[in-house]
Amino acid sequence: MSSEQKPILYSYWRSSCSWRVRTALALKNIDYEYKTVDLLSEKAKNQLKSINPAAKVPAYVVNGQVISESLAIIEYLDETHPDVPLLPKNPVKRAHARAIALLVTSGIQPLHNLKVLQLLNKKEAGFGGQFAKQFIVEGLTALEVLLKEHSGKYAVGDTITIADLAIPPLIYSANRFNLDLSAYPTVNRINETLAEIPAFIAAHPDNQPDTGLNA
Repeated sequence: MSSEQKPILYSYWRSSCSWRVRTALALKNIDYEYKTVDLLSEKAKNQLKSINPAAKVPAYVVNGQVISESLAIIEYLDETHPDVPLLPKNPVKRAHARAIALLVTSGIQPLHNLKVLQLLNKKEAGFGGQFAKQFIVEGLTALEVLLKEHSGKYAVGDTITIADLAIPPLIYSANRFNLDLSAYPTVNRINETLAEIPAFIAAHPDNQPDTGLNA
């Protein structure tokens, strides 16, 4: 595949949503071009609107088609590169994997993303951090219960699923807010297991071309 034909991922090193997609791409060994979007630059975000009208990352461009939203991209990758499946064949396990992923991606992460924190901090200095901590703690509490019910070696049974892709970015965010994670032993166990896997290491923010940009 020539460089012109490679899929393109518009990403930001510390974006939780981009991180999930990078992990899926690494697990499936898909070669792609990484294009940095500085989420702290209004100019960069405005330029991104020509690719994704929501001016958000990730955006995945393949064969001239733009796919946005991390879970939509991951499911597209799973359908087009099924050799390393991220959704269980069993319908119940598949539903559990999606539910855990959605708990994080829809119920926790949006409440502490950059845009929300910036807006809240404009109203009252430091309020964004307090707000984020509350919802991360509530989310982690629910996640711990779900993982106790459904996990094996990984989040749902003994194979990596879409649910696992959501865990490292969440723990990374929790650590940025200096949260005590001792109350979540199952979450921590799975996160530590994932941290040893090459694809998860490759997708980590510290290993991206734009690592440290506006840190």
